[in-house]
Amino acid sequence: MTGHNPTPIPSALVEQALSSFDAYNRARGARSGLLFGPRASPREEQRAFDDLQRAIEKLRDAHTQQPPTN
Repeated sequence: MTGHNPTPIPSALVEQALSSFDAYNRARGARSGLLFGPRASPREEQRAFDDLQRAIEKLRDAHTQQPPTN
């Protein structure tokens, strides 16, 4: 095992992923919720899911593009 200390992922990317997850979770809950209240359409839920996917891809890209430290 090598002594590899990866560079931290920028917090802005982490915040974006968390925010996207929250938005998707709210849209999904609003669409399938049993209580009366604001509803999300399937299109809104899909848009939130797509945003979440993009945010996660950015996190993965940032992680894989980090230069190895020796």
